[in-house]
Amino acid sequence: MTSLKELLKSLLPRSLYRALVAPYHVAWSFFSALRYGFPARKLVMIGVTGTKGKSSVTEMVAAVLEEDGRTVAVSSTIHFKIGKDRRPNTYKMTLPGKGFIQKFLHEAVRKGATHAVVELTSEAAVQNRHLFLFLDVLVFTNLEREHIESHGSMENYFKAKYRLGESLSRSPKRPRAIIATSEGEYGKRFLALPVEKQIPFALSDAKDIVLEKDAASFIYEHNHTATPFQIPHPGNFSVRNALAAIKVAEFLAIPTKVTAQALASLALIPGRAEKIEAGQHFTAVIDYAHTPDSLQALYDAYPNQRKICVLGNTGGGRDTWKRPKMGRIADDACDEVILTDEDPYDEDPEKIVHEMAAGMKRTPHIIMDRREAIAKALRMAKEGDAVLITGKGTDPYIMQARGKKTPWSDARVVREELEKIL
Repeated sequence: MTSLKELLKSLLPRSLYRALVAPYHVAWSFFSALRYGFPARKLVMIGVTGTKGKSSVTEMVAAVLEEDGRTVAVSSTIHFKIGKDRRPNTYKMTLPGKGFIQKFLHEAVRKGATHAVVELTSEAAVQNRHLFLFLDVLVFTNLEREHIESHGSMENYFKAKYRLGESLSRSPKRPRAIIATSEGEYGKRFLALPVEKQIPFALSDAKDIVLEKDAASFIYEHNHTATPFQIPHPGNFSVRNALAAIKVAEFLAIPTKVTAQALASLALIPGRAEKIEAGQHFTAVIDYAHTPDSLQALYDAYPNQRKICVLGNTGGGRDTWKRPKMGRIADDACDEVILTDEDPYDEDPEKIVHEMAAGMKRTPHIIMDRREAIAKALRMAKEGDAVLITGKGTDPYIMQARGKKTPWSDARVVREELEKIL
């Protein structure tokens, strides 16, 4: 039976619907925070937002805190974690609604957590799920074109993100810090927030960057001391993510050597440039890259390898503008391109991939069954090649028509198909 909320959503323009249900979401946030005793007041709260890099920065910050001896709670697209206890995020949303985060933070306090790192999205902000988080720190990684159909324009998308910054400025905690990229106008606007510390970061903060096939190294200077960093993740995008985590650590007075050790030890961030090893003589990587910029950044991280690329287009019914652009990026960067199904929702999946192919000069392989597409890519690979499988990361389902959800794991499928080959 269709609920009143679902009926309104189907009948009304998105902006009007959101305005009408805003009090509903505010009430959920307030009464759940009240029910659980406003747990965010008892934790050092670190929020992470941006179009790209949120999950990686969240994991990096948590690793640094743990290396420094803190008990940490993590809420992210990847998982929910308190200390050593971890469960995957199977909600298909970064920050679930209906008071989820307040219950989670209450559990974290009860289990002895001192810090919480929470990945925050524009959708969560629009639905007021960020209220009563009482942030100490907000990290803003970047803003790239995404969710335009949802928000209506880039400026509206920014304004949704900026609500998180306004929440920081209203937080009763002291001191508060905004840590934001200075590489772009949106970051500079965040850095103007009226809080005690405005801390910029940029790739230029890292000196003597050396990019390797599966890692990056650089020198970071702080208080006239140069510290070498070695991170087991590829590309300049990984360096930027590390710099954001370094700035958080500085604000929290964590020694830079501790930060360097933590980041060097963080070998795996699930679904983010995650290498799958089964004894094969080529590189196999799964990554969440679902925007043109993030796709290009991943491909750029493997410049000297023959690339076999498997991709679709995340989220049927939205951001249709990026389909031919992502096809073009794959066409230019990859030696072989396989287009496949991803999350079509109620849209025709073949229509989606053909719109991607329209941006390509070459004719791609089109294999709609995602397992078959991955299997073909792995079979095509030769020694030294890189098979790059993007779009899903740790997503637990393929979202199909009429609400059907097919359980899925790119990592598991890659391992199973590699075992067949080997």
